[in-house]
Amino acid sequence: MAHDVVLIPGDGIGPEITAAMRRVVDATGVDIAWQVVDAGAGVMEEYGTPLPPHVLDAIAQTGVAIKGPVTTPIGTGFRSVNVALRHAFDLYACVRPCVTLPGATSRYSDIDLVVVRENTEDLYAGIEFDPGSFEADRLARLLERNGDRSFRPGSAISIKPISAEGSRRIVTYAFDYARRMGRSKVTAVHKANIMKATDGLFLRVAREVAASYPDIAFEDKIVDATCMGLVMDPHDFDVLVLPNLYGDIVSDLCAGLVGGLGMAPGANIGETCAVFEATHGSAPDIAGKDIANPTAEILSAAMMLDHLGELEAASRIRAAVATTLEAGEQVTADIRRSLTGSEEGAVGTQAFADAVIANLA
Repeated sequence: MAHDVVLIPGDGIGPEITAAMRRVVDATGVDIAWQVVDAGAGVMEEYGTPLPPHVLDAIAQTGVAIKGPVTTPIGTGFRSVNVALRHAFDLYACVRPCVTLPGATSRYSDIDLVVVRENTEDLYAGIEFDPGSFEADRLARLLERNGDRSFRPGSAISIKPISAEGSRRIVTYAFDYARRMGRSKVTAVHKANIMKATDGLFLRVAREVAASYPDIAFEDKIVDATCMGLVMDPHDFDVLVLPNLYGDIVSDLCAGLVGGLGMAPGANIGETCAVFEATHGSAPDIAGKDIANPTAEILSAAMMLDHLGELEAASRIRAAVATTLEAGEQVTADIRRSLTGSEEGAVGTQAFADAVIANLA
């Protein structure tokens, strides 16, 4: 029976890398019924929104989607499509494996970390007030009446909500993942020494959850110390679980340990729905040139196949990607440059996918 999957090509290099990914998945022999829908900046003129209702309806119907990167303006315009999808389907767990691959330039080898990031709360909850707004002024007056320290006039404000329920389910997910995948330790990352109410709550709940998993080692670390530790010796870590903002930053740091975002797949998991995506951006400067590295998108598809129960096909894709990278011949310019110091002999996005397909056998 075919698996129904929504495919969102995205913007920039998205259509190119998702086309490469789709050909690799189809070459495994797994029967996927692809439902292609568009979202992002390219549909704004037609629909007045980067995330039209029919896209949400399609994902709700299938329960599984994979997407290319979607452009989000910085500091202005619409909020991230990624964030909107996470909130629409309560995709509370962002899972980002960071594993050393052949051909990746890094100071380290044999890195195998997993970042589990809470996806729905924290400063990314989207509760913000513009400077001079009625809401910001009212909040300032409320703080003054309560005798709390206020903020400078003209300040923009973001609210940081962290709940016991949200903390418990993400930490539980991290421990369940560690147990299921045979991992040995979970590290809860926080700033509870300063953010005593919000991060303090996250830490207290993490310690409570950890007590129910005596077979998994547990530690907690302040986020700045975590970043230093990851740079000094990432082998000290295994599974990291973090609130939303710290998780976003630390997952990119961990991607840097294994060669960059071009090597880093990702998944957003909820109770009834899952959306898979590469962790990098849309790179509009190289769009349409057939030079983008599709590795992260292809590996995100392997995570999707795991989710669909197609474990053998997922394993074959990971092995084929590793074989292609290790050979170093049919690789994109960024990988070729990291291997040889020169882009000479590099191939395009689709030729890289051809090499992966050839190695699936």
